[in-house]
Amino acid sequence: MSDAPAAKSQLKTVLVAFAANLLVAIAKSVAAFVTGSASMLAEAAHSWADAGNEIFLLIAERRSVKPANATHPLGFGREAYVWSLFAAVGLFTAGAVVSVQHGISELIDPEPASDFSVAYIVLAIAFVLEGISFAQSLVQARKGAARFNRRPLDYALNSSNTTLRAVLAEDAAALIGLVVAFLGILLHQLTGNAVWDALGSIAIGLLLGVVAVVLINRNRRFIVGQTPGDSARRVAGRVLTNHPEIARVTYLHLEFVGPEQLFAVAAVDLVGNQREEEVARQLREIERSIESNSLIRKAVLTLSVSDEPSIDFD
Repeated sequence: MSDAPAAKSQLKTVLVAFAANLLVAIAKSVAAFVTGSASMLAEAAHSWADAGNEIFLLIAERRSVKPANATHPLGFGREAYVWSLFAAVGLFTAGAVVSVQHGISELIDPEPASDFSVAYIVLAIAFVLEGISFAQSLVQARKGAARFNRRPLDYALNSSNTTLRAVLAEDAAALIGLVVAFLGILLHQLTGNAVWDALGSIAIGLLLGVVAVVLINRNRRFIVGQTPGDSARRVAGRVLTNHPEIARVTYLHLEFVGPEQLFAVAAVDLVGNQREEEVARQLREIERSIESNSLIRKAVLTLSVSDEPSIDFD
C-alpha cells in the first residue's frame, strides 16, 4: 500500500518541475530565435525534452499506484520504472542528440548571433525557475532520506524512487546546462567567434547524454528485479522482528515491485508452540499485519528450522 501524503508530495514535485520546464522551454525558444545562439537552442531542446519527460513521469505516478488485481497480484508498481525509462530515453534522443547535432552543425557552418542581452535575461529567469524546481525535489529527497536514515544524495541516486531521481537529475543538469550556455554565449560575444557557442551546445548535449544513460541504467536494474540495499533491508527486517508474534527471522528475501514497495519472503520462528492449523492461520494473520506497512506490498512467511541462525538487522 502507498503512503498517501508522500504520494501527494511527490506529485507536487513533478508538477512543479513540469510547470518550470514548460515556461523555461517557451522562453528559451523565443530567445534562441531572436539571438540565433546555438547554446540557447540546445537549452531550448533540453527544456522541451524535460517538459515532455515530466508527462511520462506523471503517467508513471498515476499508473504505479493502481491497486493489485488477479492478474497483477503484486500491484503495478513497476509501471513507474517503465515510464521513467521512456522519459530517460526521451531525454537522450530529444535533448542530448539534438543538442550535439546542432552544435556540430554550427561548428561546420556557424551562424551570426545578436541581442545577447535577451539571452542573458532568459538564462537568469530560467535559472530561478529551475532553482525552484530543484529546491522542491531536494525537499522531497530529504523527507525520503530521513524515513530510511540515509543521506539525501544517496537516497536520490540509489533508492527505488525513480520519479524523484529523474526530476532531481534533470533539474541539476538544467542548472549546470544554464551555466554552460551562459559561458558559451559570453565567450561568443567577447571573442566574436561562434565556435564557443557551438561548443556550449555540444557540452550541454553530452551532459544530457550522461544523465540519460545513468537514468536508463537505474530503471533497467529495477525492471529486471533489483534487491534493496542494506538500509531498506534493515527497515524491512525490523518490521518483522518488531512484530509481537515473531521471535526471530532466519531468512529474508526482498525484491522491489515498485518505488518503495517490497515483496518479502521470510522464514520466521513464531512465539509459542501452537498446533499446525493454528500456526498456518497465525502466519496468514501476521502476513496481513505486515502488509499494512507502506513499505511491504506483499509478504509470504514460512517457518524457520530450529537450528537455522537468526538474522541480526541492527
